[in-house]
Amino acid sequence: MNAHVHEPCIDQLAWRKSSYSSEEGGECVEVAAGPGRVHVRDSKDTTRVPLTVAPTAWTAFVRFAAV
Repeated sequence: MNAHVHEPCIDQLAWRKSSYSSEEGGECVEVAAGPGRVHVRDSKDTTRVPLTVAPTAWTAFVRFAAV
């Protein structure tokens, strides 16, 4: 038996803008955590499908980027 996790609509997720993003229209990234997934999107074009990764992959990326 497969258990299905209810995934909220992308628009219903609590999106957070990167602290490195500026209000001047530069590179803007938003991140939202869902059940067992982390979603990443371009805040300038929220109509595009976000990149979706496992939480472990996101953690590894953030650790790598912080170096």
